[in-house]
Amino acid sequence: MTYIRPNFRHPDLPSNELGYTRQEYEGSLSTLCAGCGHDSVSAAIIQACYEIAVPPHKVAKISGIGCSSKTPTYFLGQSHGFNSVHGRMPSVATGANLANRDMVYIGVSGDGDTASIGLGQFGHVARRNLNMLYIVENNGCYGLTKGQDSATADVGSASKKGVPNPYESIDLCTTALQMGATFVARSFSGDKQQLVPLIKAAISHSGFAFIDVISPCVTFNNNPQSTKGYEYVREHMAATGKMDFVPVRQEITAEYEPGYAREVTLHDGSVIHLYKQGNDFNTQDRNEAVRAIQNHKEKGEILTGLIYLDPDCSDFHELQSTVKKPLRDLNEDDLCPGGRALQAINANLR
Repeated sequence: MTYIRPNFRHPDLPSNELGYTRQEYEGSLSTLCAGCGHDSVSAAIIQACYEIAVPPHKVAKISGIGCSSKTPTYFLGQSHGFNSVHGRMPSVATGANLANRDMVYIGVSGDGDTASIGLGQFGHVARRNLNMLYIVENNGCYGLTKGQDSATADVGSASKKGVPNPYESIDLCTTALQMGATFVARSFSGDKQQLVPLIKAAISHSGFAFIDVISPCVTFNNNPQSTKGYEYVREHMAATGKMDFVPVRQEITAEYEPGYAREVTLHDGSVIHLYKQGNDFNTQDRNEAVRAIQNHKEKGEILTGLIYLDPDCSDFHELQSTVKKPLRDLNEDDLCPGGRALQAINANLR
């Protein structure tokens, strides 16, 4: 079957401050199953990048293997992309980020790609605080290989095959917190109002920003017995609060009612307004964040929203004291400072 996206768009479509319409942030037509939550995540990424006016050519999309790792094809078609080996997206993202720190890095992975074969790489990219947005499209199953339970499937959760999962699940937000991630959030593919501002804030964060998105698999894992299905997630969500992201170049106003509990300023001057909704814990306390996730899990609830944020962290380049200029742009004079510099280095080693 041939899929053709119509090229016609209304001539008066609104544009962002770069002069781009939302069309410039779209990608190819999706070939995922109709109703797949991953397509909603792609739409949220498109909307977020359009609203904060990210130049498409300054974005690098990197993925591994799986249904989720196909999705970079479906957003930001004018950006750079690399589909890597299963579970190895963090290594490719690290190498690319070291070579060119001026790009915006968006890594898209799945629960199998991250929590199984890629678990070791995920832990290390988090603790190194690589400046990137890492999104996991989490459906609790292996959609490409007929829906077997993944490592994030909850105990007792059953796919459409009807066999309850006997194993304890890996909670990726808790893992990210324990590994040192400096921005941790969870959302639901069916909640665009929550997901879009989270993505905007994560892109603006200077450091490792992790978002675990519950994204139901409509083919194998969307039924009442599954804790990753639309029905269950909608009935068991507990949000940390509403969130409003305000870029530095805009007047600081709030879309929600007055009375937000905290205002967080990021390194570039952007502002996050946090509006509490009964779950009043400090999102800048890592230990409180871990406890909040566990407390809600014990009650059978899925904690969503911004869970943890460190606005004053040092990213991988700062920790390694790399030069401000992208490594790919260094010339021979930059890399070979001369004999005197070499003698000084050798003298320090004696």
